[in-house]
Amino acid sequence: MIPNNGCDKSSTNVVPGESTGIFLMKHLRQFFLGSIIIVLLTVVMSPQASLVQAEEVNPYQELQQLTDVMAIIRRNYVDEVPLKTLVDGAIRGMLAALDPHSSFLAPDDYKEMQDDMSGEFIGLGLDVTIRNDELLVIAPLEGSPAEKAGIIAGDRVVKIGSRNTRDLENVMEALRLLRGAKGSSATLTIMRDSFDSPREFTLQRDLIKIISVRSRILEAGYAYLRIAQFQATTSAEVARELARLHQETPGGLNGLILDLRNNSGGLLDQAVNVSNFFLDKGLIVYTEGREPESQFQYSAQQRGTEPYYPLIVLINGGSASAAEIVAGALKDHGRALLLGTKSFGKGSVQTIVPLRDDYGLRLTTARYFTPLGTSIQALGITPDIVVAAKQGKERMALSDEHFSEKDLPHHIAATGHPDSSKQGKKQEKSVVSAEDNQLQYALDILKAGHILQPAQKRQG
Repeated sequence: MIPNNGCDKSSTNVVPGESTGIFLMKHLRQFFLGSIIIVLLTVVMSPQASLVQAEEVNPYQELQQLTDVMAIIRRNYVDEVPLKTLVDGAIRGMLAALDPHSSFLAPDDYKEMQDDMSGEFIGLGLDVTIRNDELLVIAPLEGSPAEKAGIIAGDRVVKIGSRNTRDLENVMEALRLLRGAKGSSATLTIMRDSFDSPREFTLQRDLIKIISVRSRILEAGYAYLRIAQFQATTSAEVARELARLHQETPGGLNGLILDLRNNSGGLLDQAVNVSNFFLDKGLIVYTEGREPESQFQYSAQQRGTEPYYPLIVLINGGSASAAEIVAGALKDHGRALLLGTKSFGKGSVQTIVPLRDDYGLRLTTARYFTPLGTSIQALGITPDIVVAAKQGKERMALSDEHFSEKDLPHHIAATGHPDSSKQGKKQEKSVVSAEDNQLQYALDILKAGHILQPAQKRQG
């Protein structure tokens, strides 16, 4: 599971309630795939933690250097510094050297992450990350003040109020600035490739309630299912929406479009459950880590599987983590055609460990792989048909050139097999619809396939 995932709803996009998450390691750790939050904070290893020391010559000598530096600072620094400040800083430094998704969570940050997982928060509705000291928009949340103001994926946030974002320590600090009291205003200075100079957007903070799943009938026999984030209730919501779609199409579905664009992740179990709606057997995803608790395999079950109908999955550079698990499983089993642009490439699993005094630890503990052993980490998934998105006259930033996991400092290296689909079949046709050309093109493919199906059967 941006992911998350950071977002002013922490990658959201984060992630659903802790109480309903997957708890492992005696209920001390929770798998979390989401939001693409780039928080470079820190980790405290307990004396009981299992450590691989075969290659360590003398770990205590390294620790002695750390304590020596702390002693020098406490004795000689120009101002007196509390010991806790130094310890917290040292922990943050440890995690900053690991990967963009491991972080040490101060009590406020830990509580904010739990609030994110509830699916509700007060803010502007921006899913953001940091690249090359720039605060970048992964995607505005649907129906949020940010989306209504016209902020789009790929925008660079130069300032939040009077605060220059290059001075921010991490994404969590950005989230604190983006959030505030309901009804309060915030001015964002935004730079976009099509702008000659930065422009100011004044937004009013509001309650952001993430609608995880929604659906509609596009035309008779053809339906659309959108998953914005994998929250604790997502699979139940998908089941409800699919049942409603079947009721509205008594003649049966001729095709379904599953939209995972700008879905930066969420809970692993929900991604597995959603995949299970469309697969009746076979592996969905597996994980590999150093500890036995980090190694799992998830397979499809025949119970609850949808009847067969053509399926197209929409993905883009904002599709990450749990969304990539679903897209990868359906692609590997040949159950769906993928259309859009290459996904983000977050193929790692984070475990949440509660610490004393209401602190928390978010640590990358495993990599995940698609059924055919494809590593998504820092590589992403290439769709079968590449169609760049356009929004009116503005080309959205989520294309093959969009920033991704591989662009993040200290990203985890890829292992296993890369996606073997190469570049996919690139679509050079003109825009079908200025409103949503990817969706329109997917619908056209479904309709063409349905028209050709009887002729194909006659040819036997």
